[in-house]
Amino acid sequence: MPRARPAPRELPVLPVAVAVAALALLAGLVSAGAGGDGGALPAGAVRVTVLDRAYGPPVPSGFLGLSLEFSAVESYAGRDPAATNPVFVRLVRNLAPGQRPVLRIGGDSADWTWWPVPGIARRPGVTFALSERWMAVTRALTRALGARLILGLNFEADSAPVAAAEAQALLSRLGPSSVWAFELGNEPTLYSTFPWYRTASGRGVPGRPLSYDFDAFLADFARIAAQLPAHPLAGPSLGGPGWFRYLERFVRAVPALRILTVHRYPLQLCLTARGSARYSTLAHLLSPAASTGFAQQFAPAVAVAHAHGLPLRIDELNSVSCGADRAVGQSFASALWAADTLFELLRVGADGVQVHTFPGAGYELFRFARRRGRWSAVVAPEYYGLLLFAAAAPPGARLLAVTSAGGGPVKVWATAARDRRLRVLVLNEDLSRAHTVALRLPDTDSPATLERLTGSTPGAGARVTLGGLSFGTATASGRLTGTPASAALSPRDAAYVVALPPASAALLSVALAPGAAARLGG
Repeated sequence: MPRARPAPRELPVLPVAVAVAALALLAGLVSAGAGGDGGALPAGAVRVTVLDRAYGPPVPSGFLGLSLEFSAVESYAGRDPAATNPVFVRLVRNLAPGQRPVLRIGGDSADWTWWPVPGIARRPGVTFALSERWMAVTRALTRALGARLILGLNFEADSAPVAAAEAQALLSRLGPSSVWAFELGNEPTLYSTFPWYRTASGRGVPGRPLSYDFDAFLADFARIAAQLPAHPLAGPSLGGPGWFRYLERFVRAVPALRILTVHRYPLQLCLTARGSARYSTLAHLLSPAASTGFAQQFAPAVAVAHAHGLPLRIDELNSVSCGADRAVGQSFASALWAADTLFELLRVGADGVQVHTFPGAGYELFRFARRRGRWSAVVAPEYYGLLLFAAAAPPGARLLAVTSAGGGPVKVWATAARDRRLRVLVLNEDLSRAHTVALRLPDTDSPATLERLTGSTPGAGARVTLGGLSFGTATASGRLTGTPASAALSPRDAAYVVALPPASAALLSVALAPGAAARLGG
């Protein structure tokens, strides 16, 4: 991620049967959503048809993971390898239930980190020396989660011995089976722009000269990679589309490459004019440019990766880069953006996403405290959006084609899953107006269930509920609590009618008929 930012320093995923009517949140909501009286559809309803046609590959196991800075590991997991923070473990598991989660540890701190090497002086850009305790904590966390790791190595130091020593230390202490791949460096396009370190007088010193281009990067990568232990590599860890046109060359030049990785944030604070569509505001976050257009930027990278039989992971992603904007990053709107954007990335064929978080980030997903040996967490609204996506797109599910008339700020995603259920996620990204949606589904007139994601206001982070449940002001278990509110929806004039308050989402689930389940891969 761009450098102008602060330095890194028990819920099961909701069963779809935990459905929600949101009760008193919107007048007339139940009557609009659970008709069954055969009456006409409400005037002005957005009419959506989910087609009997799946597209794209099944949702990969471990699609949704997290990206952490190196220093965040002990902040989140604790400093005692014999007592890993159980709340953090649960919050990570929630996002990949029944799967082996993927953790990426890297970001900017990959190039600020090293393993001390006898006879080699510590580089001036190094601010975080890996320790035996850090290794033990990371090993304990990895085992508690059964996680696969993508681990950053210091590339900006421009030293093969430094990178090789770090890789060898990580392999020997964490175990080769836990390390899915090493990722050399982080966003090399920025090495000549942002300082790697500052002198005593405050002068910024970049990691590479202004002339640094892709050819120079590829030569550095080949030279350093050749000295690493034999192990799969991830890369090139690009932070923007400027070098995407070189991805084919990169793949051909790196035979050890096993994961193609790129990064991107839809909004940005530094070097961005206030009038830009990329400047950080709630309206910009919920605009099509920040979800549909944003995801489309990755289509060329997906094509290159898949042409060579590689997965494409966006292994660093969140809402606002290059500065901490808590007004946007901690808003309820960020939950809607997260759920929608993850589906958009599935649509373009991405194989995995790592949502970035670290202490002090404007978009931090959770904050932990430990008092008298007991851990607790404050959970951000965006995390609820990630949970909603995980419930709507379980592993093995297939995306279904959807047509919409007059959708505007209403977005609809549908999946058919292995449990033979059809799930439809409906998002109202309008910050000020309610919308009603009439859903026509293939081959079913069975009662459906509904769960809702709601918040007090689009810009607030308080009173967020998912399926009527919440983590409250703080959680000591990492599980949603409360009393689930559920309702059955029956078709009304052959459609399931859902009323959506401004800036809200709903997940409808219904059993597929046997024939439809077979056709759609459910």
